[in-house]
Amino acid sequence: MLEHCAHARYVWNLAVEQHAHRRKDKAHYRPDGRQYGAPGFAEQCHQLTEARRENAWLGAGNADVQQQALKDFAKAKNAKFTSGFGEPTWRRKYRHEGFRVIGTDRVPEFESDGSPKLNAKGKQVMGRSVVIHKLNRRWAQVKVPGCGWVRFRLTRTELPDAKTFRITFRNNQWHIAFAVIPDPIAAPATGEVIGIDRGVTITAALSDGRKLNCPQLTTKERARIRKHQRRAARAPKGSEHKTAEYAKAARLKARETNRRKDWCEKTSTMLARTCGLVRFEKLNIKNMTASAKGTVEQPGRQVRQKAGLNRAILAQGWGLLRQRTEHKAPGRVEDVPAPYTSLRCSACGWIEKNSRKSQAEFVCVSCGFTCNADTNASRNVAVGQGGIPRPRRQAGTGGVTAATGRSSAREPQPTPVGIPLV
Repeated sequence: MLEHCAHARYVWNLAVEQHAHRRKDKAHYRPDGRQYGAPGFAEQCHQLTEARRENAWLGAGNADVQQQALKDFAKAKNAKFTSGFGEPTWRRKYRHEGFRVIGTDRVPEFESDGSPKLNAKGKQVMGRSVVIHKLNRRWAQVKVPGCGWVRFRLTRTELPDAKTFRITFRNNQWHIAFAVIPDPIAAPATGEVIGIDRGVTITAALSDGRKLNCPQLTTKERARIRKHQRRAARAPKGSEHKTAEYAKAARLKARETNRRKDWCEKTSTMLARTCGLVRFEKLNIKNMTASAKGTVEQPGRQVRQKAGLNRAILAQGWGLLRQRTEHKAPGRVEDVPAPYTSLRCSACGWIEKNSRKSQAEFVCVSCGFTCNADTNASRNVAVGQGGIPRPRRQAGTGGVTAATGRSSAREPQPTPVGIPLV
C-alpha cells in the first residue's frame, strides 16, 4: 500500500508539473502547426500508458490506482474556482500519503425510478462496486489491488455500498473511507427550533440550557507533547532522532483532531435528529483567526496572545460542526447575524453593554433578568434576533414593537441647554 501511495503521489506531481510548465510557456503547437493547451484527463491517461512502458518502477504499480490519481487531479483542476483552494499543489512524502481504488466487481445500474439503466444501444449499463466481506460484528475485509484482502474496523452496522474507496496513511495509522453519500436525516415531528452560540470557554451553548464542550487533550498529554518537542529541538538537524520525536508529538496531536471530529459528528447527528430548525450564530472564522503579526513597516501588537486565541478557536471545531449539521439536515440550518446577540436581553429585548457583567454572567439593567451569558445569546439566536443596532423596549425578543430612538450600546450623551460654545 505504501507503493500505491508513492505511485499516486508521483503521478499527481507529474500532472502538477505538466500544467505548471504549460502556464509558464503558453505557446505550444502540434506537429501540424495548430496550437494546443494543457492535456486533459483522457490525454494524460494515454501518456500514462506510454510512461508505464518506459518506466519499470511505474509499470510495476497498479494502473487503476494511477488513473484514479489523474482523475482526482482533473476534479481538483476543474473545482479550483469553486473550492476556494485554487490550483492543485504538490504532494509531499510522509504528509500526503494515500490513494483511491475503484471497485472491481461489476453490478447492473438502475434509474431513480427503479428501471434498468440502458446505454445508446439498448444494453444494460454495468457499474463498478467494491468487494467487501463482513467477518463479524466489528471487522470486515476489502479487496485492495496488489495487496489482496485487507481487514478494517467497522464503524457502521451495515456494509457500505460504494463504487470507490480511499486509503490514507497518517501518523502511522491506516484509514479507509468509502465514497457513499448518506441519506439526510428526517426532521422530527416536534419541529423544535434551537439556537447555538459558539464560544471558546463553552464550545456550543444551546438555547434549551445545555452546554456542549469539545474534548481537548489532557494535561498529561500536553506535557508529553512539550517533552517530545523539546527533545526534537535539541536533536541534530536532519537526524533520525529529530524525526522520531516530531512523529511522536504528531501522533499525540492527532488524538485531539480525532476527538474533535468524532464530537462534531455525534453532536451534528443529535441536532439533526432532535431539532426541526437549527440556527447558528453567523461567524467569519477565517477573519477571526487571522494572524496579527502585521508587516515589517507596521508590525502587529500582542502577536503571541492573538496566536494563542486563534489556536483556542480552531480547537473548538466551530466550522466543522456547522458544516456537518448542514450536510445531515439540509434546508434546516440557518445563520443569524452575530452583532448584539450577546448584549440583548432575551427576556425584554433591551440592548445594554453593561448587562454583560463577565464572560459567564448576564444581568439585564432594564428588567433585572439573570442568566448565563452564552445561554442568553443562544436564546436570541433561536428567535432570530441579531444584527439590529436598536433595542426593543417593551416586547420580548420575538415581539413586533418598533425600536426606540435611543440605543444604550453607546455612552449617554449630555443634554444641550442652550449655552453657546466659544
